[in-house]
Parts: sequence; structure tokens; C-alpha cells
Amino acid sequence: MIITVADQGLGGPSGSEAYLFDKFYCVQENDSTHGAGLGLTICREIITAHSGRIWVENNPRGGAFFRLSLPIDEGLAGLDRQ
Repeated sequence: MIITVADQGLGGPSGSEAYLFDKFYCVQENDSTHGAGLGLTICREIITAHSGRIWVENNPRGGAFFRLSLPIDEGLAGLDRQ
């Protein structure tokens, strides 16, 4: 299963994709609204703990696509979820 979240921001500089998930990394340090650089690191750790993968791709029309994949447990695939 692959989940995609798209944003409409500025996107990141070419090559920054390799660092976005590093602890304390911020793309735009001059922006007063930037965070601590931990959110995507935490996402990666949670997804990795569940044998998944997360990555980012720049959207040619602006912004970025954040994609994550998680394995599907075939034993649970047919169960109705409440």
C-alpha cells in the first residue's frame, strides 16, 4: 500500500530530498515559521518500525509529494475494520 500526501508549498531545493528526514534539518532557515526539524524524522522512525518506507518527491507544478509505503498483512486484508 502506498499513501501520498501532496502539499502546495514552495517545494525544496534540488537535492534536499536526501536530508529532509534527518534530525533537525530545516529547508528554509530564514522562515520564522519553521519547526524544530523533528516531524519527518519521527514519521520515518514510526514507518520504519512497521517495515515501511517514506520518501519525498518534488511536484513539478509546485510543492511536494510525500509518499509512504507499508506492507499489507495478507491475513488481515479481508477483515472488515470498524
